[in-house]
Amino acid sequence: MLDLHHFKPREVPDLVREYLDECRRRDIAEVRIVHGKGKGVLRAIVQDILAQDPHVIAYGPAMDRSGWGATVARLRTARTPPPHKAETGTDVERKGFWQRLWPWRRD
Repeated sequence: MLDLHHFKPREVPDLVREYLDECRRRDIAEVRIVHGKGKGVLRAIVQDILAQDPHVIAYGPAMDRSGWGATVARLRTARTPPPHKAETGTDVERKGFWQRLWPWRRD
């Protein structure tokens, strides 16, 4: 888990990228990034980084007591099977994709 509560927005991109790289090196497939609820500045930065990272399979709000104050992401690791063609590129946005990865996600 990466807790960003005490970091400034300008520090967040490097921290998140380093955290994701380290998790991939350790074959950690699911990560949690706590950004807080506030105005959503850190959440937007985190989700923008996750959206651009080619090793992120999916991400969304944590569905526990932290709710939208944390984001969970699923990473492609050495043990992750290659994606189906339908799960790459713009097809990721099609209905049903999120349900296969995150049962709690609704379109």
